[in-house]
Amino acid sequence: MDLRELIDLLPAGTVLTDPDVLAGYRQDWAKDPAAGTPLAVVRATGTADVCVTLRWADEHRVPVVPRGAGSGLSGGATAVDGGIVLSTERMRGIAIDPVTRTAVVGPGLLNAEVKRAVADHGLWYPPDPSSFEMCSIGGNAATNAGGLCCVKYGVTTDYVLGMEVVLADGTAVRLGGPRLKDSAGLSLTKMFVGSEGTLGVITELTLRLLPAQPAQSTVVASFATLTAATEAILAVTGALRPAMLEFMDSVAINAVEDELRMGLDRDAAALLVARSDAPGGHAAQEARIMLEACRAAGATEAFHTADPEEGEAFTAARRYAIPAVERLGPLLLEDVGVPLPRLGDLVTGIAEIAGRNDVTVSVIAHAGDGNTHPLIVHDPSDPDETERAHRAFGEIMALAITLGGTITGEHGVGRLKKAWLPDQLGPEVMDLTRRIKTALDPHGILNPGAVL
Repeated sequence: MDLRELIDLLPAGTVLTDPDVLAGYRQDWAKDPAAGTPLAVVRATGTADVCVTLRWADEHRVPVVPRGAGSGLSGGATAVDGGIVLSTERMRGIAIDPVTRTAVVGPGLLNAEVKRAVADHGLWYPPDPSSFEMCSIGGNAATNAGGLCCVKYGVTTDYVLGMEVVLADGTAVRLGGPRLKDSAGLSLTKMFVGSEGTLGVITELTLRLLPAQPAQSTVVASFATLTAATEAILAVTGALRPAMLEFMDSVAINAVEDELRMGLDRDAAALLVARSDAPGGHAAQEARIMLEACRAAGATEAFHTADPEEGEAFTAARRYAIPAVERLGPLLLEDVGVPLPRLGDLVTGIAEIAGRNDVTVSVIAHAGDGNTHPLIVHDPSDPDETERAHRAFGEIMALAITLGGTITGEHGVGRLKKAWLPDQLGPEVMDLTRRIKTALDPHGILNPGAVL
């Protein structure tokens, strides 16, 4: 394919073809081994660049893989041979309106950068994936990312009021806006959130903000069994809505302790970290309720603290769990979720799958909303172990579906999970999804191989 026309249409330096540069854009954090080699990388500077690129690609039937920060965990930004990787990393504008409590942001801004910018105005952007310091807002919207505080405050879609999105033929459309209530027309904004770059490329987002989060009280509890920990989770969520309720199993506890040396109980089967941000003295009251629930469920150790630094240290430990476990070996990462009453069945079922397949599976979780992250440790150079790891990967997703759950709570389907999507959605919903995809992208150029 001759790229000279595209190069001439875009600002100088926007189209990159150096092989060493292309190699860095082939995979996201999922490290999909099936990644292809792109024809070029387009580092767009604004909506106009994206429109030009997609018009050219649609005319020439060249596949386009949208990419944010490359922190995705499902292979959603895996390059395809002969395609374009369209990066939004240079689209980093931000305008904050404290009166309407909204921010208009470019998709290339990192989640952490948005949080810091709005905090200067006494405001807060709640969605907080564990990778908030390295994941982009555009990628968060494309996968409908969640995070630690989502048990109380919701996920990305709950904070996207509007967007500008470029369709496959290069047409830019503006959806929604800085309005808290808007029932005009179909809910198209919500359709694009979570669409993983298969329906259009998001070039601007209007985000809803909240007042700064109140001071928090933190509860930490260790348990001798997984069952006791899941019983405590149900007791807490049955009594109140915590600002955070996180879970780590013994593998994660020990991996984190190896790195951070915090004095975590290495003999514990599970650790819960919960928080309340209720106003005034209510946070301490909610912390006491959570503490009592943990003790009643059989916690071997439990305490609460209102010290922000101490509480944040335990939250940071939970955020560090994935990179800590990854030090044990390469990971196959999942994010299956189930209705809360089935959480215990999921966690114990995953342990049985790990034993049956003789692989190490660490489970961490946004336990308050039933979203777990099984981390399968394996050696890709060992064919037998790799086969057992992939078999466990599939069995875990099948288990989640059997329990009335989902194959992905926040990471997206991408390429790594799409084989299991029909089992969850069923043929009618899959057909409807394909019809929507075909209507918006008739030539199938947008992120081919992802989701469908």
